Amino acid sequence: MTWFYPLLNVLQLAFLVVWGVFWISLSGVLMVLTLNGNLPLVMARRIWAPMHWRIAGAHLHVDPLPDIDWSRPHIFLMNHQSAMDIPCAFAALPVNIRFIAKHVLQYVPFLGWYMTMTGMIFVNRTHRRKAVQSLKQAGERIRAGKSILAFPEGTRSLDGLILPFKKGPFVLAIEAQVPIVPVAIEGSGRALPTGGIRLRRHDIRVKVGMPIETQGLTGADREALLRRTRDAIIQLHRELGGPGAVDEAIAQQGHEGRSPLPPSTAP
Repeated sequence: MTWFYPLLNVLQLAFLVVWGVFWISLSGVLMVLTLNGNLPLVMARRIWAPMHWRIAGAHLHVDPLPDIDWSRPHIFLMNHQSAMDIPCAFAALPVNIRFIAKHVLQYVPFLGWYMTMTGMIFVNRTHRRKAVQSLKQAGERIRAGKSILAFPEGTRSLDGLILPFKKGPFVLAIEAQVPIVPVAIEGSGRALPTGGIRLRRHDIRVKVGMPIETQGLTGADREALLRRTRDAIIQLHRELGGPGAVDEAIAQQGHEGRSPLPPSTAP
């Protein structure tokens, strides 16, 4: 029976690919027919996302949501453990959200088309000028009433520990003068581990914190806002049973995750 679980996993992944192609195509057609640009996002939250953990026999548990004015635009910042985090965020948050994503996803068939169609923000971190332009575009969409979700670690954590945060989302929040909502996720890294394609039966939990206001803050407050938000996410993560965080709070420029050791301390 050693062949059973690998075969089951291949079938699960094949189904999710077909499922994604089907609903992306259907939501695109319905968006054109109804002229409703939010319809693909509603379908993602209610139809597409839940299948990702259900097909593995897992469950998504969302702790009771705080008292938030969901009609206002917010920037949701969430720790990052797995590719499973995106469908979990879609389903857990009761609003239509746009993601800030790596620019390479724009060129993935169907997924990239969907992300472009729904107004996702692509950031090319290897070109500073293009990255700044992308953040300005995100700011325009927030000021127009759209909510944005970003992963401030910039990459997935391999061990569940929350990594240093990049400064970009906090620059965006201060420029847009909209609240930051901290969000923690735990268990997704075991439901779909980084570096593998095996779906596992493991419960996933999400907890949403109270908004952190940015009204009146300036660029000089950026690092303090980053640390305050990171501390809030760490606390939420620990309440979910998470392992906590690495000591380094701010990612070095040009690096994601843990910064490389300086030459004098390298092994």
